[in-house]
This record gives sequence, C-alpha cells and structure tokens, in this order.
Amino acid sequence: MNFVTLEFATFFLFVLAAGWLLRDRDGEYRAFLLACNLFFYALAGMAFVPLLLAVAVLNWGAVRLMSRFSGQPRKRKGIIALDVALHVALLAFFKYYEFLILGLESLASAAGLGTGILRHALPSMEILFPVGLSFYTFQGLSFAIDHYRCPDEPPRAFLDVLLFVSFFPTIMAGPIMRARQFLPQLGHRAWDSRGLQEGFALILSGLFKKVVIASYLSEHIVRDVFESPEFYSSWTILAAVYAYSIQIFCDFSGYSDMAVGVGRLMGFRLPENFRSPYLALNIQDFWRRWHITLSLWLRDYLYIPLGGSRRGNRYLNLIITMARGGLGHGSNIRFLVWGVMHGVGLAVVHAFHELKKRFRPDGFTSSPALHWCGVGASWLLTFHFVSFLWVFFRAEDMERSLEILRRIFVFGQPGEGFPLLVIPAVLIGLALQLFGARLFAAFVDVQERLPWAVQAVVLALVGGFILKMGPDGVMPFIYFQF
Repeated sequence: MNFVTLEFATFFLFVLAAGWLLRDRDGEYRAFLLACNLFFYALAGMAFVPLLLAVAVLNWGAVRLMSRFSGQPRKRKGIIALDVALHVALLAFFKYYEFLILGLESLASAAGLGTGILRHALPSMEILFPVGLSFYTFQGLSFAIDHYRCPDEPPRAFLDVLLFVSFFPTIMAGPIMRARQFLPQLGHRAWDSRGLQEGFALILSGLFKKVVIASYLSEHIVRDVFESPEFYSSWTILAAVYAYSIQIFCDFSGYSDMAVGVGRLMGFRLPENFRSPYLALNIQDFWRRWHITLSLWLRDYLYIPLGGSRRGNRYLNLIITMARGGLGHGSNIRFLVWGVMHGVGLAVVHAFHELKKRFRPDGFTSSPALHWCGVGASWLLTFHFVSFLWVFFRAEDMERSLEILRRIFVFGQPGEGFPLLVIPAVLIGLALQLFGARLFAAFVDVQERLPWAVQAVVLALVGGFILKMGPDGVMPFIYFQF
C-alpha cells in the first residue's frame, strides 16, 4: 500500500481513530496495532507474511535462549552467531540466488566445464523479493545483537518483538529503528500540539518531495535518458544525472518524512533519517546526513565488529562495510561498485584527516576568502562524486552505467534536449537542503497559532494543491525494491 493513495489515507484515519479510542487500554491497543501491521504488510503480498513472522520468531527465540545462558558467554556467542548466519542466508537466498548461479556458471565456463549439471543441481528460479525484507531483518538483528551485548537486559514478550519488527510506517523502507528506541514508547505514547503539527507538516513535506519533485524529474528526464542514453546529448545526460540525484533524495527522504510524520500522529517518535545530505563537504559528512539510520546500523553492527579503527586495517574495514551496504541494494555488480567507491571515498577522507593531524596539528589558518573557496570546492567535489556514483545505482546494468558516464564527456554530440522546467525542479531540490528546515519550522509555528478548524482547512488545501500538481499516477517509492 503506497502512502500516496486514497486507500492508505482511509486506512490511516481508521488507525488514528481506533488508536485514540484505545489510548488508555494498552493491551487492546497492542493487539489492534499488530493486526494493522500484518494487514498492511499482507497487502504487499500475503505470501510474505510468514517470512515476517519467521524473522520475529528467530530473533525473539535467540534472545530467550541467550537469557537462559546468561552466565555462559560461549553458548551466547554461538546462539547469536547462528541467528546472524540464518538471517544472512535468508537475505542471500532472496537477493543473490540467481547472481550466485550466474557466477558459478561463469567460473565453470572459464574452466572449460559444462554448466548443464550445475544448472540441473541448482535450477533457475524466478524469486519474488519480499518488500521491506532488508529493513525488518536489520531491525530484528539489531534487537538480538543488542541483547547479546547487554546480557542483563530482560527479554521482551513475543508480541512486543513482532510489533517492533512489523511496525507499518517503517516496514517498507525504514527508518531503521532500534528496539530500545521503539519498545519503551508502546506503553507511553505521547501527543502534544507541537508534535501533531509536526506530524502533519512532515506528511505534507514528504508528499511535496515525492509527488511534485521526484515524480516530475523521473517522468520528464530521468527515466528516458537512463533507458536510452544514446539518443541524448551530453548536456542532457548530465542534466539527467543531476536530476536523478535530486529525484532519489526527494523520493527517499519524502518517504522517510511521511513515515516519521505518520508515527508522530500515532504518538511515536521515530528517528531522523535525512539531514540535508547535499550540503555535505566530504563523503564522511554525506553519510552522516544520508539514510542516517542505515549508516549507524552499518557502523554499529558491521564496521565496529570488523575492527573499526582499533583492529585490523581501518581503511579496508570501511571499504568492506560500504561494499556490503552496496550489495544490500541488489545482486548486481553495479551496486558493488557503488558501495566500494563510497568506501574508497570514506577511506580517502579518513586518511586526509590523519595526515592533517600529523603534519598540521594546530589546523590550517587562511583568509576568509580562501576559507570559503575551500568550502565551495569541497562541496562541489562531494556533490559530483555522489551524483556520478548514483549512475551505477540507477542504470540497468554495468555496461549502461559506463556508457552514461562516457557520454557525459563526449561534448558536441547531437541528441535530444530536455524540458526547461527540469532546471527549476533540480534547483528547488537543492534549495530544500538550505531552507527546508526553516520553512518547516515556520509552517509549524504559523499552524500552532491558528484555530483548529482553520488548521484543518489549511492542511486540506495544501495537501490538495500538492496532489493536484503531481502526475495522475505516482510511481512506487524507489526503496520499496530493497
């Protein structure tokens, strides 16, 4: 069920009304919320519901077993290792099965061996990837791993674990929550005037980003150029690269805004997921601003266990972590390249900081003019590094990715242009990085001062205007496929 539909609006109004009526009846509300979560996910595919239940059972069971062996670290370590292995196997099967088959066939062909026996033993299967699998497995794993690290923490009831894993605003595309962020709120949901206004404003913000900016850029330049770059000039292809950078930001942050806003109206405070990422001055700063909950998850549950900056090779650990983050988006070499290049970018930034500490421990001193020139150069370099790497994320395959990047620099070639409205759409997407937070706060401040009836009218008018500006059919959110 897409957030940008009348069906979801109807469903959500029902959830809000029933949740308000059950606000003082904790047990009944938990049962009701669980039913809503499962219903919402079942609409994406009834066959996926048992998989969701299995993830909840695995992690709840692992925590219960570890609690029984609280004084036996070796057994606890074995239990969490098995839990992690089962989740990795689950993700690998759905995401990488066919990729594995193709890889083994390539190796067999290179060795001069036939592939018939291999294909017979491991048949090709059209596997439908469950919506949101990565997100709720990451949440479930974080619950079990956190308990392993804090053995004195009492285990939670299965109903609570299932509610945490299946929470419908976040199950499709995050933000990725931690159990200690969400579970305490189940019995202590909080509403206030400011929180409710922020919830509505977040939903409108997400609608605008998705329906107006992301959908327009996809429909009028990104889709066509990335599918057939050979028909377009270098300037049009470059414009499409910039446009996709803004599209994916508006699409994904738009979903996150709506998810956080929906949670806020339900009385839950969900973690922030985006913080003006295209204002970043280096790639490390970018990942502190982009998909923040995933960045923190990769840091806490992959980078640090690998050794982080304390054990092993810090730079290799960064590259491995980001390579895993890239492959988490799909079984294609282009995602691996995307992740590895981000890892290399992070390694370069860390190496630069180490050199600066070693040779200039007191820092650099420069005139204001030179300082701001350096800031501008850092921003331009980071933005273009990120934007060009998005090509690997969007293109259909590796060959198409390289062709798009090559054609950017083949100046003077004939080809189709692009609608001029693409330029203001891209500029608006960039302006949201600078002024979005202030506009959001100003809107909430004005709404709080108005009578509730006027507030409702303003929200309805703004929401209707946004929907009117968008296309007839709104594409699914990009991250639903991951």
